[in-house]
Amino acid sequence: MIGAAPSAAAASPSTLQVLHWWTSASERKAADLLAARMAEERIDWQDAAIPGGAGLGAGKVLKGRVLAGDAPEVTQIIGVSIAEWADMGLLLELDNVAAAGNWNSFLFPTIQNLIQHRKHVVAAPLGIHRVNTLYYNRALFAQLKLAPPQTWHEFETAAQRLRAAGVQPLAQSSEAWQVAALFENLVLAESGPEFYRQLFVQRSPAAAADPRTANALQRLRAIKGWVRGQLDERPWTEVVAQFARGQAGMLIMGDWAKAELTERGMALDQDYGCAAAPGTGNYHLYSVDTLAMFAGDYRHMPAQEKMARLLLTPALQADFNALKGGVPVRRDADPARMDSCARASWSIFGKGAAVQAPSLVHRMASDEASRDAIIAEVHRYFLDDRAQAADAQRRLGALFRLFNLRSQGAPGAQDTDRRR
Repeated sequence: MIGAAPSAAAASPSTLQVLHWWTSASERKAADLLAARMAEERIDWQDAAIPGGAGLGAGKVLKGRVLAGDAPEVTQIIGVSIAEWADMGLLLELDNVAAAGNWNSFLFPTIQNLIQHRKHVVAAPLGIHRVNTLYYNRALFAQLKLAPPQTWHEFETAAQRLRAAGVQPLAQSSEAWQVAALFENLVLAESGPEFYRQLFVQRSPAAAADPRTANALQRLRAIKGWVRGQLDERPWTEVVAQFARGQAGMLIMGDWAKAELTERGMALDQDYGCAAAPGTGNYHLYSVDTLAMFAGDYRHMPAQEKMARLLLTPALQADFNALKGGVPVRRDADPARMDSCARASWSIFGKGAAVQAPSLVHRMASDEASRDAIIAEVHRYFLDDRAQAADAQRRLGALFRLFNLRSQGAPGAQDTDRRR
């Protein structure tokens, strides 16, 4: 299915070219499921998959295609990026579909806010991922008589025991977005959702200077010390593979890793366990999969609206997320169809904004430029052992002051927070 697809201009009204970055084995199965369900409704899903972790490559391709006047009919756009594209008037408004389907009656409030821009629905939500997920090798933990760590003190104890047994404690890549994803887990554990939002959503210079940020940075440095010598810049799928081979005792990654572990023959609650990252058991660090439709060629609008309607149906929500590793965006989803890890994610997310934290790395917390700059600073600190936490804090604070100056008089961090 992946390969050269016809341009948007050449596509028939029932053919929708879909640009996305679901290219791992498990993601490919989830995307193929969507394509098959669309085909049953006489919608031809023309695949335009762009490889690249965290959608980095896909974002650049999408911008280039839009500038060239060759936008796909459907595209994966997530988080704050939805508002950025909607601001340019490029996204099809799905108000009629949402009203007819009564989306507000079953969507979680956070999801409702995420897909709206200036009171118009401009995206169709597919699933919710929990980024603060800890995986642990059950056989190794049983052999060493370890319990899944719920606090960072327990995590450090488990790490020391694993190292003493000759096992790398944590599978981790030095790739920038993966380092930043670990850091946002550490911030959430250190501070909770309210401070997390001050740091990554409001981008407060005071939060950057706060001791809680220093503690998270110092913990990031400590973790690097535990996995020294095993920190190549690897794609996330290779990090998951390392854990699956039993070469690391633990893994901290979003629940999409669960689907990839299934592809590698590992069974949840048998070969590995799933829990919240240490210190975050009561919180949900979230990312949301969404598809948006590009406006312009109204010949495609009936098929685009039909696709949006189908994406929210209970059966498709359940089946897609079972393959993808996430959970449905519907409050009325059937928990009996979820595994133990998914049920925990769905239940915690349902407790509302007080326990939810929008992932910086996955574009839920900040605009693209701010996100990239913050990730670069965290990555710079991680790579340079001479860098002090205080230096990283000062650099982050300077960035935040610059961001906030630029956002004055335009939709910025506070507006983003309010939309949620």
